[in-house]
Amino acid sequence: DFSTFCHHDTFLFLLNFSVLPFALLPQDAIATLNTLQVYAAALKELRSKCHLQLKTMRGFLERAGLTVDELDRLNIIHVTGTKGKGSTCAFTEQILRNCGFRTGFFSSPHLVQVTERIRINGQPIGKELFTKYFWQIYRRLDETKDANGGTMPTYFGILTILAFHIFLQEKVDLAVIEVGIGGAYDNTNIIRRPWVCGISFLDIDHTDILGDTIEKIAWHKAGIFKPGVPAFTIRQPEGAMPVLEQRAKEIGCPLWMCPQLEDYQAECKPLHLGLAGQHQRSNASLALQLSHTWLQMRGLPDNSLPYITVNNGRMLQATAFTPSPMMVKGLADTEWPGRSQTLKRGAVTYFLDGAHTLHSIQACAQWFRETAAEHERNASGPVARVLLFNVTGERDAAAFLKLLVPCHFDFAVFCPCIAEVGTSNIQEKKFDMSVEEMLSRCLDNERIWRLHNHQDDNRDNLLLIEDSLPRLPENRGDTLVFPCIFSALQWITHGRNSVLSDQAKTTLPVKPSVTAKAASLREASDIQVLITGSLYLVGGALKYLDPASSK
Repeated sequence: DFSTFCHHDTFLFLLNFSVLPFALLPQDAIATLNTLQVYAAALKELRSKCHLQLKTMRGFLERAGLTVDELDRLNIIHVTGTKGKGSTCAFTEQILRNCGFRTGFFSSPHLVQVTERIRINGQPIGKELFTKYFWQIYRRLDETKDANGGTMPTYFGILTILAFHIFLQEKVDLAVIEVGIGGAYDNTNIIRRPWVCGISFLDIDHTDILGDTIEKIAWHKAGIFKPGVPAFTIRQPEGAMPVLEQRAKEIGCPLWMCPQLEDYQAECKPLHLGLAGQHQRSNASLALQLSHTWLQMRGLPDNSLPYITVNNGRMLQATAFTPSPMMVKGLADTEWPGRSQTLKRGAVTYFLDGAHTLHSIQACAQWFRETAAEHERNASGPVARVLLFNVTGERDAAAFLKLLVPCHFDFAVFCPCIAEVGTSNIQEKKFDMSVEEMLSRCLDNERIWRLHNHQDDNRDNLLLIEDSLPRLPENRGDTLVFPCIFSALQWITHGRNSVLSDQAKTTLPVKPSVTAKAASLREASDIQVLITGSLYLVGGALKYLDPASSK
């Protein structure tokens, strides 16, 4: 009974702890995958023996029937960073696919289903192929575990090995590999000879593993550098650059600074990006350098990697070039769900961004304010703005929420990263938290939001473009807490999203006070919903907002 969590008009359901069967993949494969050590537990272990991670991973690779020598044949582009590494990989993969190459792409985490992590030619690996290759790898590891202390890889570890195995079996021309956490001790860093490496924007995250300063984090990220292998980075926060330069010098890696995206446009039309937001421009520049370098190396007579001497450890300035038509098209065609993504469903427009660092939340808020204002110009009446928010791990929710207050939300809604009531046990294992703890955090976030709104005395003096447009009567103090993503979405839309309504299995009980709060939502001509704070929250929402992603 969670009645002790209820206060004021906070809306909670009694939770059902039964585990629903997984239908995203063949039952046996996904059930077995879920028995492996998951994210939260793996992080605890990684903190204590991160220096042994790569040695252990090489052992798992050999037990699975693969060798590091075989990985050299994958023609790998290796990318790390705190923010933007997935978007950079997506741009890079799309560019090279447009150039006619058969691509592999390994990323994490997935949003809706695990097959998203392993892609061939931009498409998630099919369920049948995933199951086939999963059992090939898993059985080899299982058969050899008794001779190796009964150990098995973590969830992420076996998926990394599986990705390498699939890319080799499917004979891709190249593989774009996104680092999981950090770089130096990440499972993907068993790669010995990538063709080129990239580092996207660095920020403070995973401090319990990577350290609590930008310098410590930069040290870990630069751990993917390899002798003689060119590496590229974008402009980083103060303190990070000297560390990257020093690590490049120590390792013998030529390090290049990417130019601004505008610098590529001297002889071609302005570049259009398929991913929204100003922050994507640096990711696009990094992707252009990575793909251009890979294409140049591809043209070498023996397909070998040249050893490029480092200029006394100093960072070099990469030259802007005129992108080919296929590169230009690749940037425009790139899609990467859950990152600055907009979905319109009737009268409801969803803005989805899995931002989960201070810098990315700031960029998300800017993107939302600009994009929402454009949508409001076409509104026929009052517009309602709703924030759907949650964070995971030890991230600073208070700092995140403070950055979102100026977006002028009419409602702030909080829920755990649980898709539906009844799937909670799976999420408890993933985040190493009980449902009670998840709900308690949501209530803490609700109180923080109320406090920020109360302290924001200058809010009415802010001159924003959206303030001149039709808005609802002032009710920005309204907050609610729900037990799962689906119930939160149901309340926000109140039947105005037909895609969501079609998926409702039952009519959920609603307190009269909560129903009353929705009066202004029903009066609005348009509802704008920003979903942010966690990729897991965004992924859970996409499961319902874009049903095709679950097929």
